[in-house]
Amino acid sequence: MFASIRNHTMFKQIFGLAPKQESDGSYSPSKLALKLATADKTDFENSSYSKYKGEKSKVLVVFTEQKNMEMQNGKAFSTGNHPVEALVPMLHLQNAGFDFEIATPTGKPVVFEMWAFPKKDEHVTRIYNDLKDRFEKPTALGAFSKTAAKEVPSYAAVFIPGGHGALLGIPEDENVSKTLRWAHENELFTISICHGPGALFSTTLENQKFLYEGYKMAVFPDSIDNQTPMIGYLPGKMKQKLSERLKEYGAIVVNKKADDTVCVDRKLITGASPLASNALGKLAATTLLASLKS
Repeated sequence: MFASIRNHTMFKQIFGLAPKQESDGSYSPSKLALKLATADKTDFENSSYSKYKGEKSKVLVVFTEQKNMEMQNGKAFSTGNHPVEALVPMLHLQNAGFDFEIATPTGKPVVFEMWAFPKKDEHVTRIYNDLKDRFEKPTALGAFSKTAAKEVPSYAAVFIPGGHGALLGIPEDENVSKTLRWAHENELFTISICHGPGALFSTTLENQKFLYEGYKMAVFPDSIDNQTPMIGYLPGKMKQKLSERLKEYGAIVVNKKADDTVCVDRKLITGASPLASNALGKLAATTLLASLKS
């Protein structure tokens, strides 16, 4: 039996299917998975917009501060926020005249999946470097939620980027719940992508009703997460569920594939996967601008 296990491990290593073990014992995606799922450049379209110059010029971006996601087999996936899913939509919002308040649950630094960073993309690299100080010293969401009522006139939206790390701590955080309810009650937009909509579960804390029952949304399918261990993207099957759990709460998931699907329903703007990053950014920018003109 042990010989069979060793041979299986060697086969995975030879064909680039084995996840890479990091110095902290966690695993990042295999060589094959990185070839299939990441790229050195994004499809970002450097669109021009009629820049917003009004008072509601800020977007609160809620990032994760956690890195390691435990799988069913006990192995840890090296995760965080996906840089493309975060930074490409932010590029569009920036082009449209919006600025960002960067926050994490407790104010610890933002964690990115740096193995997914598009190193040859000058636009993504530029905004990352421009905001690096904010990523390293973000606002604590708890502190923000205490003053949120006073902040309403300055904000147009809350953005929760994806990456599997968005499922770590954020869905269980009471201040995320308070922030989403603050945005909802004050008719601000909520933008999210891929695994980011897991944050919406926070609105059920303390036995509250799910805020987005009946909403259409695009999210990353559980069916794809179940398949990715086969190519070494994940080091095992996930404990968490996203799309199926959202359906159980009454959300209407509009996509079946991890594709470029985007969706807007009332004040909720969502995208299905990293492939939707550019489309989500364009949709968010044009939707916010149109709303603020009316």
